[in-house]
Amino acid sequence: MTRSRLSSFLGATGVLLVASAAVAQERSSFYKNRTFSYIISAGAGGGYDLYGRLVAEFMQRQLQGSTFVVKNMAGAGHLIGANALYASPADGYTLGSFSTGLIYNQISKNASVRFDLTKMSWIGKAGTDPRVVVISTTSPIKTFDEFLQQKEPQNFATSGLGSASYIEMILLSKTMKLPIKVLTGYQGSGDQLAMRRGEIVGTIGSRSSLQQFVNNGYGRFIAQIGGLESDVPQMSAWAKDEAGANSIALIQSQGDIARLTAGPPGIPADRLSTLIDAYRSALNDPDLQTRAIKFGYPIEPAYGEDVAKIINKALQQNDETVALLTEALKPAKDGAK
Repeated sequence: MTRSRLSSFLGATGVLLVASAAVAQERSSFYKNRTFSYIISAGAGGGYDLYGRLVAEFMQRQLQGSTFVVKNMAGAGHLIGANALYASPADGYTLGSFSTGLIYNQISKNASVRFDLTKMSWIGKAGTDPRVVVISTTSPIKTFDEFLQQKEPQNFATSGLGSASYIEMILLSKTMKLPIKVLTGYQGSGDQLAMRRGEIVGTIGSRSSLQQFVNNGYGRFIAQIGGLESDVPQMSAWAKDEAGANSIALIQSQGDIARLTAGPPGIPADRLSTLIDAYRSALNDPDLQTRAIKFGYPIEPAYGEDVAKIINKALQQNDETVALLTEALKPAKDGAK
């Protein structure tokens, strides 16, 4: 290499090193001594709260010098928290988690939706979580067949009108003819406490949120949608027509993208990249995984653009499925659910 070419090479290398250092400095100044807000669109207690707090705690560890403040913003089936997250400044200092039930709300054009999931800044998803039907051990019902044979509607609990649990209960009650009366207002682990009191017979929710309740002897799983476990029968075995099969398939697709973390639209690319890297490192931290497993919450992550693609695909439903979902969400004529 000639002296002039060597000089040019060293000069170019110096420029690259300076640019790299500048990027590192910019990323560092983005989070050091900064306070981040992490919105959990559910009440304290339960799976959403635990997953969200784990993510916030371990992202804070990865972004050394930062402080993550968790804000529970429960209400309207995660709509309040998700709307607030979407409207937050796109500076990268506000992140949050919410239910996959919001996919149903966007598909059915819920008037309360103030967001577009295709425009969110996606950080990742923490789990894959099948849905289950759980019955309190205070009830004599022991199998799904016995459940279907009930002559009177059984009280089932859910958090709010827009939650995944609520939407899936209504959808299944209409298409699978489940004998249930849906009661709302049970935030966090309120449904589990209500089952222990004998106030509620059962609920439909994510297996991870209900596993410890069953392990402790307070409930029993009688049917499952999705997942690889073989200890609980799949509800698809009871689908008698296309409407039932379609509703089960739609619900199963949501279990593949559980425990989401996102930011508002428009977070600058370099900051978003830093957040995704911190999230990836957080979920791969052995300490986080040990704690999650201890509580029965599996970690099966995906990140950034991969989650965006899954979300976009889930929103692409055919006319028949959209009509089925919209019909399922219509209020009962007598005002009862």
